Amino acid sequence: MRMEIATTPGDPDRPNEDFVSTAAPASGQGGTLVVLDGVTPPSGDYGCRHTVPWFTARLGGALGELSVSRTDLTLREVLSHAIRRTADAHGQLCDLSHVRTPQATVVLARWDEARIEYLVLSDSVLLVEHVDGGVEAVLDDRLDRAPREVLRSADATDATLRNKEGGFFTAAADPEVSARAVTGVLPRASVRSLAALTDGASRWVERFRSGTWAECLDVLAKQGPQALIDQVRTAEHAQGRPASGKQHDDATAAYVIP
Repeated sequence: MRMEIATTPGDPDRPNEDFVSTAAPASGQGGTLVVLDGVTPPSGDYGCRHTVPWFTARLGGALGELSVSRTDLTLREVLSHAIRRTADAHGQLCDLSHVRTPQATVVLARWDEARIEYLVLSDSVLLVEHVDGGVEAVLDDRLDRAPREVLRSADATDATLRNKEGGFFTAAADPEVSARAVTGVLPRASVRSLAALTDGASRWVERFRSGTWAECLDVLAKQGPQALIDQVRTAEHAQGRPASGKQHDDATAAYVIP
């Protein structure tokens, strides 16, 4: 089994809001992969005394523990339990009904000797390399399908799209959001490798068109996750500050051969 991870903050003066972990249970016959991309709130009050890194650490930690210890649960159930556990950890001083309560995208994979389960919620990416060499990108594309003119306004996005029917969904404080995740199960024998990317790393394909998803996975396999992030940073510096959005985002990449 091979597991490699790398994560780099978009701004060295700000905490990294991504989370990544891998685990190999003592049996040696399985493993898990967890990648979260914390959603940076706009300036101002968002109803919570906790930071996004606090939230991703707790949600990510709960996902890792439950995906290993509760193999009787589906990944949707694992996510639901982890969200509920994290919501309970907030305490009574946080308004978890606030549309900008701390939240994150989720990629979760779990495998044993027979099968690989996966879950994707929002715009992080899971790459699956099949034994025939084909590479499949598992995407939750609801954010990509949202109207661009609405997304340009944080207020309009919050009012009409964020965690709303017809919009897009993230893991925040509502355990029921787990039903919105993209999930699937594959025979382990059909899969050669897996990779997970937050959107700060998937820019290699999606923004800079540096290659296909298959070529992205090839970089991860041959050069490692940090090399992919370094290439993204080089492209960001060459492009300069974009008209909208961040020049540099927290970037996380994980590569696993189950």
